[in-house]
Amino acid sequence: MDTTSTTETGKEVPTVDTRVTRLLGIKYPIIQGAMAWIADGRLAAAVSNAGGLGIVACGSAPLSWVKEQIDLVRSLTDKPFGANIMLMNPEAPELAKLLADEHVPVITTGAGSPSNYIGMWKEAGCKVIPVVASAALAKRMERCGVDAVVAEGCEAGGHIGELTTMALTPAVCDAVSIPVITAGGVGDGRGMAAAFALGGEGVQVGTRFLTAFECGIHEDYKKKVISAKDADTIVTGRNNGHPVRQLKNKFSRDIRKMEADSTATLEEIEAALAGSLHRAVVGDVDNGSMMSGQVACLVHDEKSAQDIVADLMREACAWSAFDLQQMADRNAQRAWRA
Repeated sequence: MDTTSTTETGKEVPTVDTRVTRLLGIKYPIIQGAMAWIADGRLAAAVSNAGGLGIVACGSAPLSWVKEQIDLVRSLTDKPFGANIMLMNPEAPELAKLLADEHVPVITTGAGSPSNYIGMWKEAGCKVIPVVASAALAKRMERCGVDAVVAEGCEAGGHIGELTTMALTPAVCDAVSIPVITAGGVGDGRGMAAAFALGGEGVQVGTRFLTAFECGIHEDYKKKVISAKDADTIVTGRNNGHPVRQLKNKFSRDIRKMEADSTATLEEIEAALAGSLHRAVVGDVDNGSMMSGQVACLVHDEKSAQDIVADLMREACAWSAFDLQQMADRNAQRAWRA
């Protein structure tokens, strides 16, 4: 970390050369998380322009919307970007072909195996990076020929697995030789430095970007993230095998009650869930699903994507420069509050 770059504000930002930055052609090893109905072309372009890797989240959006967002990214940046596919989506085959036809530089995946599409994507020049929730899945993905994996712990917002980032990242790093990107619970430089100490060569950050100026969610959603305390997230969906972490509100508490009610049918619960994320995105913070990670408790303000990326890099590099004794001394002084 002996080189720096300069932001538009004239402030120097340290850079670090990792296999992730070289693989993706980016300045900083920071990937913006794929958040359905949230991570659009504007946010993705802002993160890419800031030196990270912006991601368009396809979610369950129509193919026409995905194409529009890809075009939007390309109109706003000449830097690398990516798109994410949730493989449980019934339209996953069509989305996979669209991303190949568009030669999207990086494709991240979740909720399934991308093995059926890897050959097509590789032929189109795409880098493939699945999100994994276990070391076993990471090993299987490496055998399939992916370029890297994102090890996402259950601290993350949205759809989650069972393992924590603290346990999952080193387990995945021990299991594979390809680059590992850490996700789940990374919201400031301390978290990023910890991710590297655990074996990661990059981080994926979602919740922190919810309050980026370029993020299009309703201001009331952003305010809920900023005011969240450490115990203000809740997980629904464990009963049906699709756990989702979100902020506590009337909606999430009602869903938990339905899940505990033996008379409530799966169809009734699914009906209540339908459209819930979109409701939150457009401002219904009582009756919508405000997906967010536990790290919301460390998010205290709105900033540009550029400032978020720069802060992560400055803080992480500052912490990594200390030995354990220096860290202990600074921790005793709560030096990060200065």
